[in-house]
Amino acid sequence: MAAATIVHDTSEEVELCAAYGLHLKPITKMTISVALPQLKQPGKSISNWEVMERLKGMVQTHQFSTLRISKSTMDFIRFEGEVENKSLVKSFLACLDGKTIKLSGFSDILKVRAAEYKIDFPTRHDWDSFFRDAKDMNETLPGERPDTIHLEGLPCKWFALKDSGSEKPSEEVLTKVFNKFGEIRNVDIPMLDPYREEMTGRNFHTFSFGGHLNFEAYVQYWEYAGFIKAMNALRGMKLMYKGEDAKAVACNIKVSFDSTKHLSDASIKKRQLERQKLQELEKQREEQKRKEKEAEERQKEEERKQKEFEEFERERKREEKLRKKEQKQKDREARRNKKKLEKMQAEEQKKLQEKIRLEERKLLLAQRNLQSIRLIAELLSRAKRPTQPRRGLPACASGQNAASDFWEWSAAAPLGLRPEVSTTSGYIPWGYGSPDKKLRQGGMSMSSTM
Repeated sequence: MAAATIVHDTSEEVELCAAYGLHLKPITKMTISVALPQLKQPGKSISNWEVMERLKGMVQTHQFSTLRISKSTMDFIRFEGEVENKSLVKSFLACLDGKTIKLSGFSDILKVRAAEYKIDFPTRHDWDSFFRDAKDMNETLPGERPDTIHLEGLPCKWFALKDSGSEKPSEEVLTKVFNKFGEIRNVDIPMLDPYREEMTGRNFHTFSFGGHLNFEAYVQYWEYAGFIKAMNALRGMKLMYKGEDAKAVACNIKVSFDSTKHLSDASIKKRQLERQKLQELEKQREEQKRKEKEAEERQKEEERKQKEFEEFERERKREEKLRKKEQKQKDREARRNKKKLEKMQAEEQKKLQEKIRLEERKLLLAQRNLQSIRLIAELLSRAKRPTQPRRGLPACASGQNAASDFWEWSAAAPLGLRPEVSTTSGYIPWGYGSPDKKLRQGGMSMSSTM
């Protein structure tokens, strides 16, 4: 359908539904044909724009609402012109039909023919003969007789619910608008059914928000009289919308009778069954999508957990490796400290042993010196006293022989009276415990000797 055009003169409007600002306006079109001469010179052409301007200039008192080229050939140019009112058509035809145009640069004259536009609209004979001759139609059944109007090119916005904030057409509005001609049995706007395209394979230009689209509709009347009144009222008319600001726009619509049994009970039931099947299929698809989505989410969750586990394992291994490294470092440090301590202890032990050895050596030397002193003192004491043999001791003949007599006696003395040698502290004489005690027992203390 052609786009809506602005209407300046609404004097011929016919009210359709005042509540929605819808009216009918007569179609005021004409066809203009301009015969073209034979072009004798090669490369020379006739300007369509110049021809159009000459046609506009032939009408002095009024102007075309629209003038466009509908067909252009080598023999003629056909124009479609539209004026504001039906009454102007005859005056325009009088100014154009049978007239001629002289173009600059051409010697031939162009002839102009103009006639009122022939409207393509079905007549009563057309639908009566169709339903009478159709073998698959039963005129006693709704939808199989002339009771349904098929409308195409209706603007969505004009049939939308008021204050809905949407340009989506409404079956309720469609019913209110066409209820003027008779009681309506059923209406259908295919584009509102999301399953219709899939059911029929046809493109119904499904409604999309934000787009200024047209739609098609079916209107079924209870009575044949309502159908007749609607067809007669719509014949040769454009649909016009007048807003609250009184500005009007109009558009051409295509009107025909339904020959497809679209609103018959059988067709409606068939569509309902197909819709139910499609709804079931849609539910299955949605269920499948839901399952796929859940499976995808589960997979993502598993991947996330696996990733977290791998990250945890990497962190654990890293910490374990770090811990082992620290433990090895601690062990090495402990071994170093142990070796160092053992070395220090060994050195200390060595120093202690050396100190003990030196002390033992000093003690041994001191004991030997003491023994020598005591021995000398004893010998000197014996040398001064008269020779009196003691119990268990040999008598010495003289001082010069005291030492030799002492060693001879030591060798022959009983075990308890022999001088003893200690493996740890050196030589201790007489074998009676400590040297002082043994000397006291033998009467050989340093004080008595000295």
